[in-house]
Amino acid sequence: MRFKKKITLLSIAAALCCGAAGANEAPAEKPWMNSRLGAAERAELAVKAMTMDEKLKLVFGYFGMDQESKKTTRPPESYKQSAGFVYGVPRLGIPHLWETDAGLGVASQAGPDVRHGTALPSGLNTAATWDLKTAYEGGAMIGAEARAHGFNVLLAGGVNLMRDPRNGRNFEYGGEDPLLAGKIVGAQIKGIQSNRVVSTLKHFALNDQETGRTTLNVKIGDQAARMSDLLALQIAKEEGNPGAVMCSYNRVNGVYGCESEYLLNEVLKGDWGFKGWVMSDWGATHSTIPAANAGLDQQSGMPFDLADYFGPPLKEAVQNGWVPQARLDDMARRVLHAMFEHGVVDHPVAAPDLKTLDSAANAAVSLRDAQAGMVLLKNRGNALPLSKSAKRIAVIGGYADRGVMAGGGSSLVYPAGGNAAPELTPKTWPGPVMIYPSPPLKAIQKRLPKAVVAYNDGADPAAAAKLARESDVVLVFATQWTAEAMDVPNLSLPNKQDELIAAVAAANDRTVVVLETGGPVTMPWLPKVSAVLEAWYPGSNGGEAIAGVLFGEVNPSGHLPATFPASESQLPRPALDGYPEVADRRFDVDYSEGAAVGYKWFDLKGLKPLFPFGHGLSYTEFALSDLAAGVKDGVLSAAFTVKNTGKLAGREVAQVYVSPVDTRWEAPRRLVGFQKVDLKPGARVKSSVTVDPRLLAMYDSATKTWRVAKGAYKVILAADAAEAGGGKAASAVVHLEDAVYDVNGKPLGGQAR
Repeated sequence: MRFKKKITLLSIAAALCCGAAGANEAPAEKPWMNSRLGAAERAELAVKAMTMDEKLKLVFGYFGMDQESKKTTRPPESYKQSAGFVYGVPRLGIPHLWETDAGLGVASQAGPDVRHGTALPSGLNTAATWDLKTAYEGGAMIGAEARAHGFNVLLAGGVNLMRDPRNGRNFEYGGEDPLLAGKIVGAQIKGIQSNRVVSTLKHFALNDQETGRTTLNVKIGDQAARMSDLLALQIAKEEGNPGAVMCSYNRVNGVYGCESEYLLNEVLKGDWGFKGWVMSDWGATHSTIPAANAGLDQQSGMPFDLADYFGPPLKEAVQNGWVPQARLDDMARRVLHAMFEHGVVDHPVAAPDLKTLDSAANAAVSLRDAQAGMVLLKNRGNALPLSKSAKRIAVIGGYADRGVMAGGGSSLVYPAGGNAAPELTPKTWPGPVMIYPSPPLKAIQKRLPKAVVAYNDGADPAAAAKLARESDVVLVFATQWTAEAMDVPNLSLPNKQDELIAAVAAANDRTVVVLETGGPVTMPWLPKVSAVLEAWYPGSNGGEAIAGVLFGEVNPSGHLPATFPASESQLPRPALDGYPEVADRRFDVDYSEGAAVGYKWFDLKGLKPLFPFGHGLSYTEFALSDLAAGVKDGVLSAAFTVKNTGKLAGREVAQVYVSPVDTRWEAPRRLVGFQKVDLKPGARVKSSVTVDPRLLAMYDSATKTWRVAKGAYKVILAADAAEAGGGKAASAVVHLEDAVYDVNGKPLGGQAR
């Protein structure tokens, strides 16, 4: 209603000012305000009306927080504790850009004016749903909250592949597979932008570890990059159509991401046809002339950079011809194109108005996402779901009496009610370590009003074991805090939690472990426990979400978006390059595994992981059958049946993999499609997937084409990557002809048959 009223008032004003002009038309002196025109035409008209100084304002962004030690101050028009601000051109009707970190919700910087919001579970949790509808709804919720807070640019859309599970920022992203990560993050972006705001896609590109992220140099070939990290970003771009792309801190083959002609001009803008603007990460701009000419459109977050490269130095460079005037026009045009295309100009955000928020509905979105992404890793003897007839339940560790863990860094959403464990350190960047005030203990007690539910913080393993021996069932909550700007030293649970779990499991074999982690961890105690539930970082309502799954009110349906290694020795780089970090040290990270990321690496090397990519159990049973694969007009499709053979309603993820028989890929097989289906007991559903030809091809750098080789290909229907490679899954063989596709996967001439 608020938007309708605002549009009506604007229409009346336009009619009074401009006579008979329609509501969608613009006064003659501002033709770019005519919403009937396309975004490209409107942007071109607006650029022609702008002065040089107005164009320069559009390409220079400030941090939305005062920095006492820095020379640049926060613009008074910006919102305190926000990520950034860019001046618009009010005289032309071009609004300012108010930017917020928003990977998991409307984030805030620490301080007295901290902003509260609804936190989604981690990006890995959303990827573990394998559900595009859930991803879209989460994005739409974030976008709506951001708009209510007065923001129109969201620094969201993280899709960096999990090349190393020790990356402290993995929790923000979409896992290790290009198809899954690209589809999930693309759906989130689409949901965010449904609110007439802009979302970014980030971090472009190959920003796959935090140690030395501003100094390291990634070494990788074009083919390998195009078939892995860049393919994930390409799919997300196609699915979500982001208004902006954020370039990354790291160097790629010797060149910073934000001044890489190859990444920005050649790949993103040239090959992929991206029409929006490229903004730098905060502190990722290192030059004026090289960056501008290589494709960077906007310097972000001053004063994080050493200089205001896109301030007076850029103006001088344009006046002297070192940066062409046409390039500055293109920079401004790209910002405007996204603003017009995504409704930022036609539906400007108002001043913050939190009365428009439906906090209960937003909390429900977060709850559903959390529960759909929790992964039941082990369930010996049907230890879960818990019986409400239990008399004595022990709840141990993990701050379960106070709340649930969140990841650290710029994505941190501050909850209403504050930090449930404010004593935890670090309290400053990339902290604070946040425990959302949604205690699993309270949610468990609510479901067992007549039982004795006792809590032990786990600090004394002997005391915890004593409580375990006296209990019918034990629930151990284990946490791993990960954060931006740091990596974890190894995959073990920190603070001797492995020893705690081992002691408790030795005292009571009906021990259930609930993991709140930023990614994969090792589990030396796994054979001794009855069940393991990976709850990731479960968001604002995490305690309630966990309890609902533990008691079977929701049947777990998450599947792993990343491989859980048995040990660090299985990784392409057993020792993390550059760790521990030394300030200003330059070093190389050689991605010698190429495009064989995650499960592809494990398949290639014949390694058995702790849990494979795609793994996930349920409280019911499913059967995958009736696989039929065929090729029509060069396009591979696969149809199949999923049946619920158990006694409870549930959701299953059917995964389709392809393995070449007559040719070689970077790995033995690839995920090429998936479907998540919801079935009542005894019900069955027929489903199908159509395969993107890029997932069947090898990229040819010389011709910038995707080439499918003639031969036989095995199509496999499986519940996870290990089953796909184990020989027991349903399979069919198809024959493909030689085919060539352009850089975006479109058929070239009549060659794709």
